[in-house]
Amino acid sequence: MGWGVLEDPHTAAPPGTATIGGTELTDDNIEDVKSLKRDGNIVLQPQPSDSPNDPLNWSPAWKNCIIGVLAFSSGVTTALGPMVTPGLHVVSEKYEVSLDMVSSLLIGFQVFWIGFTTFFTASGANIWGKRPFFVISTVALLLTNVWGFFATTFPSLAAMRVVQGIASAPLETLVTSTVSDLFFVHQRGSRLSVWGMMLASGVLLGQTISGFIIQNVSFEATFGISALIFIPILAGMYFVVVETTYGGPRGSTIETEEKGKVTISAKELDEQETYYGKLRLFRGRISPESYWRGVVKPLPLIAYPAVLFSTVVYGSYFTWLLTISVLSVTAFSAPPYNMNPAQIGLTNLPLLLVGLIGSPLSGWMADAVAKFMARRNQGVFEPEFRLTLMLIATPLATAGFLGFGMSVQNGAPLAWPLLFMSIHSLSVPFAAQASLTYVIDCHPKDANQAFVTINFTKAVFTFLATTYANSWFMSVGPRGVFDAITLINLGICSLTIPAYIFGKRFRGMVARSKLGQSMSR
Repeated sequence: MGWGVLEDPHTAAPPGTATIGGTELTDDNIEDVKSLKRDGNIVLQPQPSDSPNDPLNWSPAWKNCIIGVLAFSSGVTTALGPMVTPGLHVVSEKYEVSLDMVSSLLIGFQVFWIGFTTFFTASGANIWGKRPFFVISTVALLLTNVWGFFATTFPSLAAMRVVQGIASAPLETLVTSTVSDLFFVHQRGSRLSVWGMMLASGVLLGQTISGFIIQNVSFEATFGISALIFIPILAGMYFVVVETTYGGPRGSTIETEEKGKVTISAKELDEQETYYGKLRLFRGRISPESYWRGVVKPLPLIAYPAVLFSTVVYGSYFTWLLTISVLSVTAFSAPPYNMNPAQIGLTNLPLLLVGLIGSPLSGWMADAVAKFMARRNQGVFEPEFRLTLMLIATPLATAGFLGFGMSVQNGAPLAWPLLFMSIHSLSVPFAAQASLTYVIDCHPKDANQAFVTINFTKAVFTFLATTYANSWFMSVGPRGVFDAITLINLGICSLTIPAYIFGKRFRGMVARSKLGQSMSR
């Protein structure tokens, strides 16, 4: 037992257990890792092939550029959902529809369709690659923002948000699996933190900017400016984000094949692809898997304990973040605050500052803590080490919820609800890092489908929260809402304890189960 993680009685190294920094262990090779490729004293996991076309072998600058473009694009795409928040009351009055209706159809419905569409885009990305989905998604998002700018009726706006949700799916859900395509285990936390920082910036800075646009120009102008931003994003997506899915064999040996009397090395056959070749949008099938089997594959993954845990934790934390965002508009637009959309948008600035600090810090800790614990566990890394970040996320979220509810209920000076919103905002990147890196480490081959399960659940949570949050808030008051959220969140966070202690046994159980074996085929 290392650091409180119970050993699996049936196998010494179930999937996910690795030597420090990385190589997957089995009962046969647990003592023999000397011949494996390393980065300094860290054994690389996964082991890269010898092919120059293997994304793991690309230059760090090229890989970081790809993640940079995807993270920025994903941040802008994520901003499209909550950026309408400062204008909820404006739209409600303009089109004479209820506040819950506006919140549900313009925010919740968009997020729901993102979650639903990921079943199809994730399966397609596994078969035809991620690049075509990224590029097509960007084109569609540009066009839907043009549509939103010219929309003149509420049904048109609502229909546009459905299409926008469908178009957003790849940029919301395929970035995490792209990180696992490009980077080794000991590098993923820091790269995911870049993505997380962009998401936080998009959600919070997007509302700040849109508040000024709504106040001084019009609600529809937010979509017009978003369309302009997607023009350079499209250029970066086409010329920088090449295909990262690699279908070749990986390992430390080079296979050969006989052709007459000539032995040809696989390394010699795999010539480096030109940059022009990498710009191809369609490569045909890169996997023989069934598309429709891939569509339904995420559903049984919820039976995997690691996926179930991460689904509930990530989905709830993201939902609470949007819930606070929506309810803060209701709270701050009423007495004693009486803010206009521009002022409400400005309330996101302290949250943004906290996010810019918390995201890189949580990313650094996700890698540093895991490596520290592995070194003191005889060099063996367990994915459960990632879950230690919940020790930070849980008390921060609890304090944030309780404090925000009490301060708004008592009409405290604005600084107090903003302080508690910021404390909660700081908890989100730690919870996200813990849950997302845990899934990638436990089930790297199923990462695409696992994130479909996670994001669909998040979408359902968000849809329900944005549909009923305002009426709930009006019915029981700030204290009633956030006291309840605090208790629910504490219950969810308490699942970390069995996930950490029994996680290794769960992974072994999954690997031996009929479901696990059928899913790996």
